[in-house]
Amino acid sequence: MARKEITVVTDRGQVSIPAELRRELDLLPGRRLRWEKLGAAEMRVSVLPEEKPRGAQAMRGFARRFRDRPRTTADWMQEMREGEE
Repeated sequence: MARKEITVVTDRGQVSIPAELRRELDLLPGRRLRWEKLGAAEMRVSVLPEEKPRGAQAMRGFARRFRDRPRTTADWMQEMREGEE
């Protein structure tokens, strides 16, 4: 039989997920959930599969590797022109 947990909806419509369930379901910040209304007083919450980021989201963190090497505009121009010779 399923475990029963009780939570309270806040003024902003937020609900806390009990810690034990978060751990069991590996629910980390940013994880998406689907809410489905089943009846007048019943709903289902499903954990959606993780999706690989697409478009610009896929590039998040890419520039991080360049932060430790500050370059001047002259450095960038030199690098760009190396292939022109």
